Amino acid sequence: MRASSLNRSRVPHLAEATVRAGAVQAGVCVRPIVRQLVDTQTGDVRLVPIPCQSTLASQCPPCADKARRLRMQQCREGWHLEHEPEPPHRTSPLWWLAHPEVFGAVALVATVAAALRANTERRKRSTRRRDDVPELPRLKVEDRTLGRTFTGRDGKTWRPSMFVTFTMGSYGPVHSDGTPLDPARYDYRRAALDALHLSKLWDRLTQNLRRAVGWEVQYFAAIEPQKRLAPHIHAAIRGAIPREILRQVIAATYASVWWPRHDRIVYRGDHIPVWDSDTGGYVDPHTHQPLATWDQALDDLDADETAEPAHVVRFGRQSDMQGLVGGTDKADRRVGYLTKYLTKAIVDPLDDQENGAVSPAREAHIDRLHAQVRWLPCSPRCWNWLAYGIQPKDAADGAAPGACPSKAHDREHLGCGGRRVLVSRKWTGKTLSGHKADRLHAVRAVLEAAGIDAPDVDRCSATTLDETGRPRYIWQAIDIEDLPTYTEVIAQTVTERQRWRTQYEAAKERASPNPHSDSATDDAA
Repeated sequence: MRASSLNRSRVPHLAEATVRAGAVQAGVCVRPIVRQLVDTQTGDVRLVPIPCQSTLASQCPPCADKARRLRMQQCREGWHLEHEPEPPHRTSPLWWLAHPEVFGAVALVATVAAALRANTERRKRSTRRRDDVPELPRLKVEDRTLGRTFTGRDGKTWRPSMFVTFTMGSYGPVHSDGTPLDPARYDYRRAALDALHLSKLWDRLTQNLRRAVGWEVQYFAAIEPQKRLAPHIHAAIRGAIPREILRQVIAATYASVWWPRHDRIVYRGDHIPVWDSDTGGYVDPHTHQPLATWDQALDDLDADETAEPAHVVRFGRQSDMQGLVGGTDKADRRVGYLTKYLTKAIVDPLDDQENGAVSPAREAHIDRLHAQVRWLPCSPRCWNWLAYGIQPKDAADGAAPGACPSKAHDREHLGCGGRRVLVSRKWTGKTLSGHKADRLHAVRAVLEAAGIDAPDVDRCSATTLDETGRPRYIWQAIDIEDLPTYTEVIAQTVTERQRWRTQYEAAKERASPNPHSDSATDDAA
């Protein structure tokens, strides 16, 4: 963790709005977590503001922009690779079986037992495809992630990739601003269910796509809202795929949600199940009869030979497919477009909405969709199962229907409570932390080229020991009463950031007589 030189010295009082504007301009976190750092060797005590690392611009514009730029680097680096990336670290139970030297015998036995128990508990479902979807071609998947290359008339080799947009189907006619023509006939329930289970559909699509083309297609995808608030997916796909096969895979892909029926709310308001400590489960508030457990509800579903999935989610008919070649302006613009709205919440106004304002009709549209998302279950452990007379999986005391802590139920997410960025494992062969380390390495390289010794990133780590073998640095939470004012903390951090920037620009001048920096080094500095 990098410490700043922030101390308890006072600065002239400034208006909070002015300081916040200066922080945004300087790229400084506007809502840091402040900790006290004690150097036990020198006795120095400092206040260190730690960035909040929010990904939403509405909460912290500098941190959100930094996260977006990191995603841009990740997208650009893996899109048009010419060599296979290093394979990711294997952590499956089979990998541990092949490498027993990594762990002791006890850990190995526990890992294998957990894997066997999970496999035993998995319920078997029929793999027969639905009658209302077409069949898919199926090829043996080769162990490669790079697409085909093409040789032009000039002898130059091209390795094209793709930019594809996947949309959801219609839930009813809408106005140009995305609000329904007739809210009473708009299918809000299906819209909410599709948003809650979008990740299942995406996983099935990529699985089908790989089987259809015969190689391990890699992707960098971002979930973004349309005007009507339905999520759609922009995806950078490595390698070129025939458009006809893509359309066929989209049309034939679906995800069935084999959950107990949840189309009628039984418990709501003051009439909700209560926890019974004697039975260790939830019971009816009046009859005290225990509610069906999650496993019992699934057993009933399995026993019903006429049962249908609780929901089936599909992509819509509309899609956009573009072929791109790495290193071109068009490909670079698509990287920016792909990550453009990652700093916005699902309900935030889009750039093309007038003045960024939210109309009363749109507010009502959001409210109606949120009313569905709030009460629908998001997972087997969701508290909302209590509303339908079913105990959540691994139920515990304290749950209440309509109050599930998952952010999928929040008004700002509207069902899209998971990750907004979906990246395949072999996209670059690196984690996001690895890409962040690359950016820091680029800055260090500039400083070292200018003859400046870059400080160690972990120089104030809590694991650093002194000469006696005890921790040298102690990080402490402090009472809010002991903190300087918000403006003082931020103002000093902005001053320090400006000093670092000046030093870094001077280092670039010294390192190169004609410096031209464009991306990672400037952002990471």
